[in-house]
Amino acid sequence: MSWKLTALAPRGVIEAALLAHEDAFDWDPEIVLSGSEIAEDRPDDWQLEAWLARKPSKADKAAIAALFSGKAPKLVEEKLPDVDWVTESQQGLEPIRAGRFHVHTPEHPPLGDPAVRDFAIPASQAFGTGQHATTAGCLEMLGEMKARGLVVRNLADIGTGTGLLAFAGLHLWPRAIATASDIDSVCVGVVEDNARSNGIAMGAGPGELTMLVADGMEHPLLKARGPYDLIIANILAGPLIGLAPHFAKALLPGGHLLLAGLLETQEPQVRRACRAAGLRIAERKVNGDWSILWLRKRNGGAVRASRPGILPDWSRAW
Repeated sequence: MSWKLTALAPRGVIEAALLAHEDAFDWDPEIVLSGSEIAEDRPDDWQLEAWLARKPSKADKAAIAALFSGKAPKLVEEKLPDVDWVTESQQGLEPIRAGRFHVHTPEHPPLGDPAVRDFAIPASQAFGTGQHATTAGCLEMLGEMKARGLVVRNLADIGTGTGLLAFAGLHLWPRAIATASDIDSVCVGVVEDNARSNGIAMGAGPGELTMLVADGMEHPLLKARGPYDLIIANILAGPLIGLAPHFAKALLPGGHLLLAGLLETQEPQVRRACRAAGLRIAERKVNGDWSILWLRKRNGGAVRASRPGILPDWSRAW
């Protein structure tokens, strides 16, 4: 059984509520929020949706209402059929073309263009089928990085979801050591299945992907495999701000950071946190309402970590 609460308001009001949600450190993780426009021809009319696995209590409604400054809009309560809404929402998705990549569900055929890498990513419990503007923007930016001559020998995809961005990184830099992680353990099986169906090798060597369950950069193997040439993180603005110094520490001097999952209105806060950590903007793009940022770590300063491929014995058997 699942329930949904919906509030209608102008775009600025909903975006402000989403920002307040990210700052609410005591937020109940079982209340999942999203904001979106009601229709393409009404770009200023938005809705805030809150999903719960239980009937909303007065405390739940009060917590959502408290996200709004001033009087909160009316919350409409709805009981939903017992289905996996993440999977359901992705059924029948049309293929997308993002730079050098074509992403489609198994129901659609590959593009068959030798200059384009096809990825078949089924609807699943994990985020990142390529349909969302942030994921598509990251795919395009990765292609631009490659076109500008970026060489990557060691990469990490933090908050990988389906594994798609890690797969794209390995396609562009096929001899790189690649590490993917997600805080959600369900992503392990999702990534392994997607890797198998897309011809991505799982393992610890060059050209192979290692999958971990980790909260941000907090995993001994993530630390042991650094420093990285490239870190990808398509998550949310709040975690990106908190993780900025950890990303900087894990990068080589001159290393690259690709960030997404932030609204354009949240970009100044994220860039401020990155600047304080010694990261400078190299390129940015906006895809819909979302910003995709390519940053570089300043050269200089000692980095003490194992070189890519020179790992302790315990990490090889992880």
